[in-house]
Amino acid sequence: MDCCVCSPMASMYRLPRNSICAACYEGAKAIIAFFNDDDEQGDADQGSVKPRRGLAKLNSTTKGLRDAWEEVKQMRYREEETKQRASFLQEGFAAAWKDGIHTDIAVRPGTGPPIQAHKAILAARSEVFRHILAGDDDCKAPAGDSLSLPELTHDELSHLLAFLYTGSLATCTEERHLHALLVAGDKYDVPFLRRACEARLAAGVEAGNVLRTLEVAELSSSAALMERAMGAVVEHAEEVVFSPEYEEFAVRNAALCVQITRALLANKTFPAKTP
Repeated sequence: MDCCVCSPMASMYRLPRNSICAACYEGAKAIIAFFNDDDEQGDADQGSVKPRRGLAKLNSTTKGLRDAWEEVKQMRYREEETKQRASFLQEGFAAAWKDGIHTDIAVRPGTGPPIQAHKAILAARSEVFRHILAGDDDCKAPAGDSLSLPELTHDELSHLLAFLYTGSLATCTEERHLHALLVAGDKYDVPFLRRACEARLAAGVEAGNVLRTLEVAELSSSAALMERAMGAVVEHAEEVVFSPEYEEFAVRNAALCVQITRALLANKTFPAKTP
């Protein structure tokens, strides 16, 4: 019997002619059994990822499936080990910042009290901060025991530092804070922060906030977010263009209004001209 898994002609089979040989059938059952057993054991091992109970001995004719199964196991072990390593590093850096362990610089926002941080972390996360703290001639701010970021409020600065230490955005981060963080990620050259903010903002674009999103996308030179916001404008054109906010938006953003007009016209279907 020709098998649609191990046969040389497998790519040519189509329903209802597909069939499977006994060896591949047993191998598939073994793989399913492995995953079921893996789920049941869950978090039985802590601290390190260890191989769990293996499969029953397979027939030599199932070598291909056995090799695939071994590769799947290794991928799952590597994934779990990577998660544990990331969690270890994230929790350690976060604790050092929140508990103020050996902090050596005060970061001052435009409003509110300064927040203590570590020069090494700031320099490692941002090329701009590295040059500032090194006292390079191209940077206006000299090296010292304080760093001023006047464009950020105290809350915005707290969110920025939290991201630099943990690499993640809090799920409750407000839209206005995401705007400030996106601009900060662009200004201080933190690409990972830019991508995280772009993804969060793009997922929440709607008619009610699309104009604000367009403004911050232009300010931060975010092409991906600009494209997503323009798509939302076209989708909700009447609701957006005839809203009270659009008049104020047009006064501040003439260039963006030109882009909106072009996007709307490009999406409009014109009647064919009669000769």
